[in-house]
Formats: sequence, C-alpha cells, structure tokens
Amino acid sequence: MNLLDSDPVPSRGEVRTWRQRFSRPLRATAARIGGQHAVNAFAQKIDLAKLTPEQFMQVLETLHMLGSTGSGVELSSLSTEVLVDIVSRASREQIKAIADHPELRGVFLDEIFRRMSDQFMEDKARHVNFVVSWRFLDGSGEDGFDRFQTVIEDGVCVSSVDLGRAPDTTITLSVEDFIRMATGNAAVAAMFVTGKVKVKGEYAPAVRFSSYFDIPKPV
Repeated sequence: MNLLDSDPVPSRGEVRTWRQRFSRPLRATAARIGGQHAVNAFAQKIDLAKLTPEQFMQVLETLHMLGSTGSGVELSSLSTEVLVDIVSRASREQIKAIADHPELRGVFLDEIFRRMSDQFMEDKARHVNFVVSWRFLDGSGEDGFDRFQTVIEDGVCVSSVDLGRAPDTTITLSVEDFIRMATGNAAVAAMFVTGKVKVKGEYAPAVRFSSYFDIPKPV
C-alpha cells in the first residue's frame, strides 16, 4: 500500500496546532503543592491497595467532575509519569472498572491517545509509515467496538477516533489490556502469544508499535 496515495497526514505545523487544540493546558489558577500540580501530589499519596474498585471509581469520578467545573483539578492534569504510576499500582479489578465505566472508559482512551504525540520518538520512526486501526471490545459502536486510529507518517504521529485512513494493521483488544500496554505495565509479547491482542493485516507494525514511544517509568 502506498500511503502517499491517501490523504496526507497534517504537517508538523498543523500537528502543533492540533495539539494545542486538543491538549488541555494546566490552568493558571490550579493549586500547586511543592512545585507540582496538586492533582499529581494527591494521586501519588493515594494507597490504591486500600481502595475497592468502587472506591477507586469514586475518586476518578470526583476528579473528572471537578475538571468539568473548570476548577483546574482534573484527570488531564495528571502528568504522564503519574498516570503510568497509577496504572502500575492499580489492581486488575480496578483497571477493569475503568474499562467498564460508561464515561471514564472514554476519558482514559482519549487521554492515552492524546498523549501519544507527546511521547512519540520522531527519530526512531523517521522512515516508518503505517496506519493502525484500534478496535476495543465491549464498545458502544454498532459492531460492538470502540474505534480509534493512529497514523505514523513522515516522523509525525496523530491519533483520533477516526482519521479516515485505510489501515495497514487492525488491532483488537480489551480496554483494560490496552491501558496496561500503553503505559508499559504489560508484557506486550505475552499478550500477543496468549491471544489477548489480535492482529489483522501487517504484523510488524503491531509488534514494533510501542518501540516508537518514550513511555515513562512509574514514579
């Protein structure tokens, strides 16, 4: 497939505009503790082992609700390092509760895909061009999937619900497995071997995908 025959991926300038448009910067009025955003300090102090999945959801729902009021305390203000740390400390049941939540499921997917461009290592993918379609099980779409696309082309990475591109690779998996995989908290090779990740189309982009991103270590 010649990707150049398709609609071109936005230029770097357009991607910067796209990031500014869809990224939600920290509000100047947001509280800070010890030089870091208050929501990061709060998240790092939570002992997730003491929370049931229901209590964990209540914490996340509260942060999401505060964000919708314009308080400056919101899930999108979590640093990527802290987000990775939360996932690493959360139990499987707690991550599954996110995947099953009617609203937070979409919030977490949006956050992960929004951050991909920031963690993308352009130098490692300078000559890589492919389109990945993601299908998430138990979704709200007509065919039972939630769908996203990621395009890596000419050293640029863009993700969205639908970029209108024909995929080279289609990856099907659960949201909870994707959350762990995207934050470096799962053995990707094992997920392929055990069938938790199913691939249709070219296999190489799926296997190498995570190597194009600088995923932070848990704090």
